[in-house]
Amino acid sequence: MTRLIIRRLGSAVLTIILASLLVFLAIQALPGDVAQQILGRGATQESIDQMRSELGLDTPVVIRYIQWLFGAVQGDFGTSLVSGDPVGPTLLLHFRNTLLIAIPTVLISVTLSILLGVFAGLRRNKWQDNSISLLSLVAMSIPEFMMGALLVLAFAIGIPLFPAVVLDGPNATVAELLPSIWLPVIVLSLAMAAYVIRMTRTSTIDVMTSDFITTAQLKGLRESRVVLRHALPTALLPTLNVVAINIAWMLGGVVVVENIFNYPGMGNLMLEAVFNRDLPIIEAVAVVSATVYVACNLLADLTAMLLDPRQRLAKGSSHKAKAKAAGSQAAAAGEGIQL
Repeated sequence: MTRLIIRRLGSAVLTIILASLLVFLAIQALPGDVAQQILGRGATQESIDQMRSELGLDTPVVIRYIQWLFGAVQGDFGTSLVSGDPVGPTLLLHFRNTLLIAIPTVLISVTLSILLGVFAGLRRNKWQDNSISLLSLVAMSIPEFMMGALLVLAFAIGIPLFPAVVLDGPNATVAELLPSIWLPVIVLSLAMAAYVIRMTRTSTIDVMTSDFITTAQLKGLRESRVVLRHALPTALLPTLNVVAINIAWMLGGVVVVENIFNYPGMGNLMLEAVFNRDLPIIEAVAVVSATVYVACNLLADLTAMLLDPRQRLAKGSSHKAKAKAAGSQAAAAGEGIQL
C-alpha cells in the first residue's frame, strides 16, 4: 500500500508538471499581446515594449516557465498581468465559490444515483428499471447549456424561485451566493447522476449474477444482507472512478454552467484569463485542476482497495512473486559463479 501511494504520488507530480508546461506553451502560441491589450490599440510601439519589459514578457519562455514553477512550488503563483493583484488570493476565492456548488452537487447526485442505480439493477427489465434508464438517458442527451436555459425559464422566469444569474461579484459572501447556487447545482446533479446511475446499474446486474452471490442466496441469507453486505461493495468498485472524474471535473471549474449563470467560480476565472491572456492565472487554474484530478483518482483507487481486499492481496502477492523471482535469479547466478 505504501509503495503504491509513493508511486502514484510520483506520477502525480510528473503529471502536474507536464500539464503546466503544456498549458504554458499553448498560451504562448495564442495570437495577440498582453501589453497591447492593456494599453489599447492607440499605444505606441515604445510604450508596448516598455510594458512588456515591466511585465517580464521580454525574457525567454523557458526562463519565465522555470521562474513560475519555482514560485508555484513555494505557494507563490505570481501576480496577474492585467490587474496586478496576487494570483493566490484570487484563485482561492474562486475555488471557494466553486466548492459552494460542488459540495451540494456531490452529496445529492452521488447519493441518489447510487440508490437509483442499485434499485434499477435489482429490478432488471421491469418497469422501474426501464423508467430509471430512460430518464438517465434523457439527462445524458440534453446539453448542459440547454438544461440550464430550461431551468432558468421554469424556475427563474415562470416560477421565480431562484435568481437567473449571479449579480454579485467574486467577492460576494457565502450568504449572498447561496440563493444563486441551486440552479447550477440542479444542472450539475442531473448531468453527473445520469452517468453514475448507468454505471451502478450495469455493475449491480453483473455482480448479482456472479457465483458468490448465488452461493450466498443458496445459504438462505436475507436479500437485504446479500445486497448490502456482499453485492454493494463489489458493485461500487467500477462506479468509484466515474464519481472521481466527475468530482474533479466540477472542482476544476465547470466552464459552461458557470458561464450560463454568470457564477464567479473557477470556470469563469479561466475564461476571463484566457480572454485577457493572463498567463499566471491560467497556469494556476491548470495546476489546481490537474492536482484535483490526480487527488480524486488516487482517492478512488485507495477506496477501491479498502472495499475489495483482493486488490490488496493481488498487490502484495505480485510484490512477493517479484521478490521470489529475484531471489531465484540471484541464487542461480551464485551457483553459476561457484561452478
